[in-house]
Amino acid sequence: MQSHLCNRCGSCVGLSGGKIQFTDKTGKYVPKIIDKIDDALADVLWQACSGKLFNFPEYQRDIFAESPHFHSFIGAYHRIGIGFAKDQEIRSKGASGGIITAVLCWLLDKKMIDGAVVLGMDQNQPWLTQAFIATTREHIIEAAQSKYIISSNNDILQEIAEFKGKLAYVGLPGQVQSIRKLQKINHPSVQNIKYIFGPFYGNTLHFSSIKSFLKTYKADTYENITKLYFRYGEWPGNMRVELKSGRVIELKKFHANYLIPFHILRNSLYCTDFTNEFTDLSGGDAWAPVYEERGKGFSMIISRSKIGDEILSQMMADGIINFSQIDENEAIDMHSHGYDLKKRGSFIRIKFRKYLGKSIPDYGYEIKDFPFSRYFMELIISMMFIVLSTQLARWIIEQFSPKFVGNLFERTRTLWKKSTHKIKRNQL
Repeated sequence: MQSHLCNRCGSCVGLSGGKIQFTDKTGKYVPKIIDKIDDALADVLWQACSGKLFNFPEYQRDIFAESPHFHSFIGAYHRIGIGFAKDQEIRSKGASGGIITAVLCWLLDKKMIDGAVVLGMDQNQPWLTQAFIATTREHIIEAAQSKYIISSNNDILQEIAEFKGKLAYVGLPGQVQSIRKLQKINHPSVQNIKYIFGPFYGNTLHFSSIKSFLKTYKADTYENITKLYFRYGEWPGNMRVELKSGRVIELKKFHANYLIPFHILRNSLYCTDFTNEFTDLSGGDAWAPVYEERGKGFSMIISRSKIGDEILSQMMADGIINFSQIDENEAIDMHSHGYDLKKRGSFIRIKFRKYLGKSIPDYGYEIKDFPFSRYFMELIISMMFIVLSTQLARWIIEQFSPKFVGNLFERTRTLWKKSTHKIKRNQL
């Protein structure tokens, strides 16, 4: 709970009956024990925790026995494709093509679910994320778009357990993995969850990213935020902050990415699940020039379980989504940066951590034997993260205009991608 292995999924909080809480959500955002934990509860919490142990091969066999395809990068799947929600409101408000939002709305309309566990922004503290159960189409759409600061969806497990009806669940890989662990032991907290969906996952940022963003604009403190968006407007969207004073701050999504190396959650660098492999259906941005040039938003969609693929087929038949199938090679090529980051970079970083004598996560599998050039590149990246996450580095970057820094970051990133292209693609 106090180590870099904690992914802040929130299960220990949600299962503890108030004995564990997140008390510092604008700081390190770690679970804190505030009352005595007995052995029985401790055993359940350990079984639910996905930060230290989650056996990928074991759960793939248990959950996806009927899935016809498997790839060590992608996971088990039925189909992969590019698509978008045909409802323009849903598509425009989603992070990319609005697929997950469309799925939830369709399931609710068909009365296949009575609610959906989604992530929104806190009503009382709109600068923080908050999971909730949406029971209307409006509330589902309200929770659309990615949130790039720490979230803890599973801290509402008690509410999920007490809900009267069937639920769909949306979460990040670590959160989904914890739900799967609880399902395996037939824990009552997850008995109402019938479907699991989730977005692709690159990284999460500490709340310090919001504080720093405001400082660079010489804006009010975060307590004066009335609305916070991470993918506002035309795809790929803008980071947008609305303040009580009426001031609105916006920065292009790709420019706002400059915050990543300064404020990244360390656990993000040890997560090996890029495409949310243990969902029924997962989706993320379709990063390819042919789609990026069109705007509007396109998603890569992966149906994994039999029920997930059936939902995809029924929604296509009902004219709810547009879907064009692609093969796994095209899918990997489209997200080669993400797969390299998670399926190679994460395992190298875990190895570095092991060499330093620190605890490491056990995923039940390992990908290894990368070229020396890839290890050397990762050493440079790791050193960069260490240096840029210091208070001094953050202070220095806050002295410059965000637009200037964003432009510089995007150009540097483009140059870096070009110079390391062969290393990342080698044997990918």
